[in-house]
Amino acid sequence: MDTPFGNDDIKVTVIGGGTGSFTLLSALKEQTSKIAAIVNMADDGGSTGVLRDELGALPPGDVRQCLVALSDSPRIRELFNYRFEEGTFEGHSFGNLFLTALEKTTGSFREAIDTASEVLRVNGTVIPVTFDDVRLKIEWPNNASLTLHGERIIDADHFKNDPRKATLSLEPKATVNDMAIQAIEQADLVVIAPGDLYTSLGPLLVVGGIGDALRHTQAKVVYVCNLVTKEGQTNDFTVSDHAKEIERFGGGGFLDAVLYNNQVPSERILERYRGENAYLVEVDAAALARQPYNAIGGNFLGQIVAYNPSDNHLPVTRSLIRHNPVAVASALMTLVDR
Repeated sequence: MDTPFGNDDIKVTVIGGGTGSFTLLSALKEQTSKIAAIVNMADDGGSTGVLRDELGALPPGDVRQCLVALSDSPRIRELFNYRFEEGTFEGHSFGNLFLTALEKTTGSFREAIDTASEVLRVNGTVIPVTFDDVRLKIEWPNNASLTLHGERIIDADHFKNDPRKATLSLEPKATVNDMAIQAIEQADLVVIAPGDLYTSLGPLLVVGGIGDALRHTQAKVVYVCNLVTKEGQTNDFTVSDHAKEIERFGGGGFLDAVLYNNQVPSERILERYRGENAYLVEVDAAALARQPYNAIGGNFLGQIVAYNPSDNHLPVTRSLIRHNPVAVASALMTLVDR
């Protein structure tokens, strides 16, 4: 049987997409040589959205980020992350174009990833959760008028109703990639990376078979909680609220541990976040103590990204506060040792 891993070292599977997975994978590859990254395939924004709409390609963006994170070739990493700033290709990263060109010439997104992995000298395996052409949908069962379609639309929306009462799904219904199930079943540690609940993690966890695999695996299953809330979507969400949604997406309890941050940044940084109605995720210790999983706090706040006035068009909530990936990766590996 094919396997995403070798036969030795600690086997780690990371679930997610985007920046959260990228930073965590970059640190974990220094801890183990056996890594599999399961990637969300519902992205339809930015460069990825254009390539999907105009060329009928599968979404390359999150796959590219995970490939780059696991690459052992610094120069090729830089090339794949290079984003054109003008002309016909403005807004596109070279890596997205490369993956799409490979998919078109080979007729297979699977082969495109294999070839890109060779070029990048990837130390690990990047696994799309599905190879189906799917789009994200969120709906409130008692109000059809609130149904939203597409990850880009959902990501930008301020939900009128409580998202915890909504149903997240993919259209059409996705067939899970068998390699994703194997990566969960064969791992020693499964990590759900930080990321947007409803547009990064949810679209992956709702794929049929993923939740069951997480419940049945012998691996430790750990969620790394987000640092800050997201305006219009996770306002007032605590650590346990985040974890509850993660398990709901997968159809029921499967977490063995939740890692959360204890550190507080400077008042100046917090004030900028409050200006966008974003706040540090509250640690609800009493509620966490009642959960069947272990809630583990730590000093997981990374170096604050320097403020760049030219980035004023970006929400501060996506630009300043980050996890310390080395500290998080070390804490995760300690859980496996136990």
